[in-house]
Amino acid sequence: QVQLVESGGGLVQAGGSLELSCVGSGRAFSSNDMGWFRQAPGKERAFVAAIRRGNGHPTLYEDSVKGRFTISRDNARNAVYLKMSSLNAEDTAVYYCAAVVLPTGWGTPTFSLKYDYWGQGTQVTVSS
Repeated sequence: QVQLVESGGGLVQAGGSLELSCVGSGRAFSSNDMGWFRQAPGKERAFVAAIRRGNGHPTLYEDSVKGRFTISRDNARNAVYLKMSSLNAEDTAVYYCAAVVLPTGWGTPTFSLKYDYWGQGTQVTVSS
């Protein structure tokens, strides 16, 4: 079992920044590929970013967040982070972190079905 707890969400003005954190427990965190997804009101859950297990390379980003968001991990803290800048109203969503537990290849980290465990989500609201 893996428990994931997100934090760091909140209300921010357009153009501002936030950093989300996800802390995992239950097994060797460094062995997990990790991802961030988001779900806006009335929309499907969508991929945001992913980071490979171990040393955190490679990473992958959804096109609309490239250059604005940065995913990173600190295996000593069992944590993965999503640093978000230049936020706009379209970034408003509930953000979820997710973990891949099975030792699979990098494969297709954009697909939510790849992930075995999910956090409860943290709300990010960007005011324009």
